[in-house]
Amino acid sequence: MSTFKLSQISKMSVLSLVLLVLLSVTGCGSTPTATASAPAAVAPAGAMPALPQGGAPVAFSVEPNYKDLVYAPVSATQKMDLYIPTTGAGPFPLVINIHGGGFKFGDKGMLSETTGKALLNAGYAVASIDYRLSGEAIFPAAVQDAKAAVRFLRANAAQYNLNPEKIAVFGQSAGGNIAAMVGVTGNISDYDDASLGNAGVSSAVQAVINQYGPTDFLQMDAQAKAQGCSASDQTHNDASSFESAYIGAAIQTVPEQVKKSNPITYISKDTPPFLIQKGDQDCTVPVESTKMLADALSAANLDATYTSLAGAGHGGSQFETDENIALMISFLDKYMK
Repeated sequence: MSTFKLSQISKMSVLSLVLLVLLSVTGCGSTPTATASAPAAVAPAGAMPALPQGGAPVAFSVEPNYKDLVYAPVSATQKMDLYIPTTGAGPFPLVINIHGGGFKFGDKGMLSETTGKALLNAGYAVASIDYRLSGEAIFPAAVQDAKAAVRFLRANAAQYNLNPEKIAVFGQSAGGNIAAMVGVTGNISDYDDASLGNAGVSSAVQAVINQYGPTDFLQMDAQAKAQGCSASDQTHNDASSFESAYIGAAIQTVPEQVKKSNPITYISKDTPPFLIQKGDQDCTVPVESTKMLADALSAANLDATYTSLAGAGHGGSQFETDENIALMISFLDKYMK
């Protein structure tokens, strides 16, 4: 595993575990548009990719202190599980987990045993959220939901013994893109939908961990080709791709809308610190698709750390080694305590 500072250098089912890598099987003005009556909770038969390289993480065994907590009133999807540390007096800093699944699949149960317990043991409360998937509402609904969850938890921090000034977001794959969008849009009202509740409460966060999330959907096929990935990893431009389903049209036909889903678009002096991690063998989301966000943050002289995990693909055990978990906790401690 190589790590460098860019500002200085340029009960989860087997199905849900598989969904962690579903950013791309066929591929990986912001008003959400409903495209179906309900979100897809599971993948269709025969659509499963291989498990993450190194095997799937173990499901989180801890029972939440608050299960299926509703954070917004618009959709039955808008709920979360909230875990509070068992030691310490609080108020506790908070990490919000945003699951992966190609914007189309997955749920809040996609929180691993290793990561979840490490956060709780380090004194962090953890909220794992559901959000509207692309089968229910297209972009920017997922981002608006994640920001609504931030506002809800900040507005109700005293009730749950949370520190409202210390909130981080953590996402993997599609969740990494959403987490990055939450991080860079703290002061952009376009993504704070008042109908989702707690209008006027800030949705800004103090830190972001983005593991192997995509950045600019329009470049992914070219990046995969340049990396030497197979033809099956070069289908993000297809009208049937997960990215196109998320945006609501074949991505190459709506470049301005795709630009709005790219976190680089919103980088500013107010952007919080980022930890960005990537497997150097990832072809599901090309390596450059994730790294380009780290490079853009560095170019803006912002606080960003990029970590390349040798031999790792799109997820896998390399992300849950003692060394990497310690790196994540150290990053959070620096900005959240």
